[in-house]
Amino acid sequence: MKFPLGFYSFGKNIGIKDSSLDFAVIYSENRCKAAAVFTRNNFPGAPIYVGRDHIKDGHLQAIVINSKNSNVATGEQGIKNSYQICIELGKSLGIPAEDILPSSTGVIGVPLPIEKILNACSTAKADLKPGNLDEVAEAIMTTDTRKKISYRTMTNQAGEGVMFGIAKGAGMIEPNMATMLSYILCDYLPESGDLPGILKRVVDVTYNCVTIDSDTSTSDTVVLMCSGVLGSIPDDVFESHLREIATDLSKMIARDGEGASKLIELTVSHGRDDMQVTKIGKSILNSPLVKTAIYGGDPNWGRFVMAIGKVFDEPIPYDSLEIQLGGISVKGADNNTKTKLAEYLKSNEEIHISVILNTGSFQKTFWSCDFTEGYIQENAYYTT
Repeated sequence: MKFPLGFYSFGKNIGIKDSSLDFAVIYSENRCKAAAVFTRNNFPGAPIYVGRDHIKDGHLQAIVINSKNSNVATGEQGIKNSYQICIELGKSLGIPAEDILPSSTGVIGVPLPIEKILNACSTAKADLKPGNLDEVAEAIMTTDTRKKISYRTMTNQAGEGVMFGIAKGAGMIEPNMATMLSYILCDYLPESGDLPGILKRVVDVTYNCVTIDSDTSTSDTVVLMCSGVLGSIPDDVFESHLREIATDLSKMIARDGEGASKLIELTVSHGRDDMQVTKIGKSILNSPLVKTAIYGGDPNWGRFVMAIGKVFDEPIPYDSLEIQLGGISVKGADNNTKTKLAEYLKSNEEIHISVILNTGSFQKTFWSCDFTEGYIQENAYYTT
């Protein structure tokens, strides 16, 4: 595993909820150019307000994250706590509080154990280790069952650099954005320096194409930090690597959906435009009937027709509509075809769906997972 130059981090347990890692810091020796995107939920967590404030100048030098408590619906005190966390960490690291972005993830409506977090911030510098981002990937987990990591290497005249991404997220996921935290760090810059533009384009075709359960979280954050210590690379190369990493992480989030047994990849093609394709794609993947049929291996193709047809403001001509599961055409499937469909659904952990609208030339891919008994068990007793 390779890490970008000049980044230090750690993950540790500070007793927020249990004995698992629940607190992490990422620090760069150099002040980084940075960009971020956040949830569009109308009740964002306190760290979102602070993060939006601190990213305004396009620079960051550190990120501080706690899991097991989202600091959401905690009022003015929650916002004050997020600012105080940045102030305390800034003192330890010797950097301005404004160059720190805070994140919290976990249960909603419970005040932060602020003294525990401030104590951890005050000793943070001594805990930092070079690279070590895999430890952070573990510390940010909540109901995740596995760490989510992806990276790429790049080379120019200055040497080999690394773009490294981590993420968390398993439930309450329906971007714009999802209950998802993702941090991508790099020792290169794109030649144009346009981090916000590049990040937005990538997020729109990756993280914003993930849905687990249609619930847009209060805490979603994606951050891109670039130190530029190895100079710059062409925008198209930079953006290509960023898209690959974000796609990897998006698929990992979908595959790790709460209780999931299957990853679902849906491509909606030959659509009129992004709006039409996205509405229909999300309608299909957010349908409990579609998701449970995939879990049970039920070749009930009529559920796909229903999910497309219920997008009432985007009527699709039925005669020209095409639907395929694993390359098998499903419209009007006879018993022999249904047997093949059932076998495909039951024997594969990755289900590929293709919906061809034949209303234009636009195409987009989305990711989700099936619904199992495990999703109910996880969420029915989440706080108890």
